[in-house]
Amino acid sequence: MNVSVGLIEGQSAVEVELIGAFTDASRNPYAPGRHRFTSEVALTPSDESSCAFALNNVTIGIGFHWERKERQVFRGAFRLVKREAGLTVINDVPLEEYVTSVISSEMSASCPLELLKAHAVISRSWLRFPKANPFPARRAQTRSLDFHEIVRWYGRQAHPDFDVCADDHCQRYQGITKAFSPAAAEAVRATAGEFLRYKGAICDARFSKCCGGITESYATAWEDEDIPYLDSVYDGPAQPCPVSSEARICSNPPAYCNTDDSALLSRILPGFDQETRDFYRWQVAYTPDELADLVRSKLAVDLGPIRDMQALARGPSGRIYRLKITGERDHLIIGKELEIRRALSRTHLYSSAFIIKKESDRFVLTGAGWGHGVGLCQIGAAVMANAGKTYSDILQHYYRGAAVSA
Repeated sequence: MNVSVGLIEGQSAVEVELIGAFTDASRNPYAPGRHRFTSEVALTPSDESSCAFALNNVTIGIGFHWERKERQVFRGAFRLVKREAGLTVINDVPLEEYVTSVISSEMSASCPLELLKAHAVISRSWLRFPKANPFPARRAQTRSLDFHEIVRWYGRQAHPDFDVCADDHCQRYQGITKAFSPAAAEAVRATAGEFLRYKGAICDARFSKCCGGITESYATAWEDEDIPYLDSVYDGPAQPCPVSSEARICSNPPAYCNTDDSALLSRILPGFDQETRDFYRWQVAYTPDELADLVRSKLAVDLGPIRDMQALARGPSGRIYRLKITGERDHLIIGKELEIRRALSRTHLYSSAFIIKKESDRFVLTGAGWGHGVGLCQIGAAVMANAGKTYSDILQHYYRGAAVSA
């Protein structure tokens, strides 16, 4: 099985460096070196193991705080599809090589083997889930309850020209740019053909960077639907005494993902992710005018200087999914978690698990975790693997009731 991955979209022209010889659909040869294309083309490598192609200025982390451009190298076929918006670069690659790249791009190829195995299973499952369990294709769903409330979530985007994109809102896929390790190849080989299943059906195996101590339930981030294997679980070996979300966020409770092991973090996080070390607990502050500017630019609503913010509804991890923002002119209620994160930052807040404290001339947000928090917690899973847990242990911990099978 091959996977078609969209690398870049909306280009008037594409420059590519061919590493090795390629041929087009008519068997015309293309020599190694730089080529510039302004129309559709499909190139196949003469030798899949040794040939590759390179693209400059590939944007990664689109819209997030780590957004940047990179030179990236890919194996497999190179295609250009032309649409009204411009040219789209597509890479056709075998499934297991795609999975090897994903687990070396989402985390690091130097991760503990059992984490890489767990990630291979969920990345393969996430890819196959829409095909195995069809659902309406959409990028965003908006439900406006009245003039003062907007509830919006972002679902799996349907790509008409390829299966998945290469960036974070699908799965990170950076070709062979990130160094593959023997462990990454072994993880894919050892789990080949394995999927995460619930009652026989392939799971929608969501994951995020750091849950902040407790994973979140599916309904907080997406549709109002209970998915048993995407329910909330404490990210540790034993459930602590219950406390309020606000008290938990203000404290530093033990959890798998609560680690300051710099050696382990250097092993498991890609270079650009290592810039973010305050992932378990973090803090940001805004003036009322700064918040007003954010709301105006992100939501096109002018509330005036912000007077108050209030969490109206939280999920089990403490992530807010209904937030009331009151300004001098009006008020607005927004949700769900990603829309809140988008509205309160020039890029994205780390998560929507935060408490709000007003201090004289500013609002201080103290938060927990990095990402939506649903499903596998990548940093927590790495700590589990480093402590000797198997990939089955890890997957059973984060996806209760699910099991690995072919």
